[in-house]
Amino acid sequence: MFNYLNPIFVIILLLRIKVNTVYNSEEKATSVTIDDIELKRLQILQDYNILDTPAEREFDDLVSLAAYICDTPIALITLLTHDRQWFKARIGVSLAETPRCHSFCQYAIEQEDIMEIPDALQDIRFFQNPYVLGNPNIRFYAGSPLVNADGYKLGTLCVIDKYPRELTEPQKMALGTLANQVVAHLELRLKIRKLEAENNYLQEQVKN
Repeated sequence: MFNYLNPIFVIILLLRIKVNTVYNSEEKATSVTIDDIELKRLQILQDYNILDTPAEREFDDLVSLAAYICDTPIALITLLTHDRQWFKARIGVSLAETPRCHSFCQYAIEQEDIMEIPDALQDIRFFQNPYVLGNPNIRFYAGSPLVNADGYKLGTLCVIDKYPRELTEPQKMALGTLANQVVAHLELRLKIRKLEAENNYLQEQVKN
């Protein structure tokens, strides 16, 4: 039997308590940090004032170019909120948005580089997805995260096909470059809006 007053036993017990406490604290801190990052990401996305805006040629041209270079029937610029992915630009689909829970892009924004799914029916995350089993019958997906200057991933530029396949290395490089151009247009759009707001403020000050 253990002697519960044995100093060695007491030390071991205290060490176990300390280890468990540290582990639980770190686990909780990590969880809070992830939540904070997502909340910040959502706030930054709102600051761009881009959600639910009309189509714009600059973005439409980029999805057309992505579809052409990657030789896919579908290309999208997606922006992810807490519960949906909204398409700023799209080619090959009629939907303006889908639930985030069914999106491929929710996984793509967790990546540092392009996420490629050669065959969605062979991927445990997607083989029962309604957009795989039904229209638009996704089999192939490749998405490049839209990363702003502060490192927040707002959504993706993605290409989709109805047949299993893979992108070539030049196609992947081009998709990443086009994703950077999407972000550049978002930043430019935001700067113009801020300048317009400042100009309007100054004009009001002059009038008063």
